Amino acid sequence: MKDNDSTNQVRVSVATYNQVIFPHPQNQMWMLALEREATIQKNGRGNVRAQPFGGAIRILNPEPLQKIIGQIRFDSERSRHDQDFRILIPPSKWELVKEYCLYHLKNQDDVELESTPRRELVEEFEEALQVHLQADQYTIQPIGFVIEDKPVRTSNADARGHLTVRLYEIFKVHIVDLNLCEAILAASERYSDHDLERLAVEDFQTGGKGHAHSVLSVPLNLVLESYLALSPDMRFRKILVKNYTLDESVLSILEDVDVPQYQRL
Repeated sequence: MKDNDSTNQVRVSVATYNQVIFPHPQNQMWMLALEREATIQKNGRGNVRAQPFGGAIRILNPEPLQKIIGQIRFDSERSRHDQDFRILIPPSKWELVKEYCLYHLKNQDDVELESTPRRELVEEFEEALQVHLQADQYTIQPIGFVIEDKPVRTSNADARGHLTVRLYEIFKVHIVDLNLCEAILAASERYSDHDLERLAVEDFQTGGKGHAHSVLSVPLNLVLESYLALSPDMRFRKILVKNYTLDESVLSILEDVDVPQYQRL
């Protein structure tokens, strides 16, 4: 089968993920903050997971990318509208696309690809905490890239089932504002996973999409120890930490935890 056949396209997802950390105001223990989301699935069941703050980067200037792959085929109308780097390409173009992304994302002032996580952080803190994140409340440090070369089927609602390869740029985001640290802790304690699921059901029953958002704060060392206690080939899965479900994507922001699925650069 020719790799430009419409039935033989691979989905490419390029995103930022952020290790959002802060010192606990009482004991100075390093805490990890994760985005927590509840969704109501088509079967009516709720799904709650905690995952890193972050999301798809945006294509700021499509012309250079089009020279590599031809016309850009987005994975959904939503991605097209937002110019998110969630596209369909011939499998033979993946190595070229990967090199292109790595080159441009290393430049924090790049004009072709969105290369910082600031927009996504502001949007997600607004959604999860109802807080408008200010630039002086945190610092950002790029800490590398994670690549998933082996295509796996995505569970993304807009492109469910597409075989997907992924490239994440990883940042360490240090919250330095004491009031924001306390707000994260308070929000984390306010809702259990069961509470969030109930809020998602209520949202669905009142005409919404069946979503509810909050934040989870857990000791960073506890998360690390929980994954390191597993053998490398058993780590890439959801785990429970303090009775909260952590998505396998949390592994991407833990530099010291190796898994076969990830190539770290």
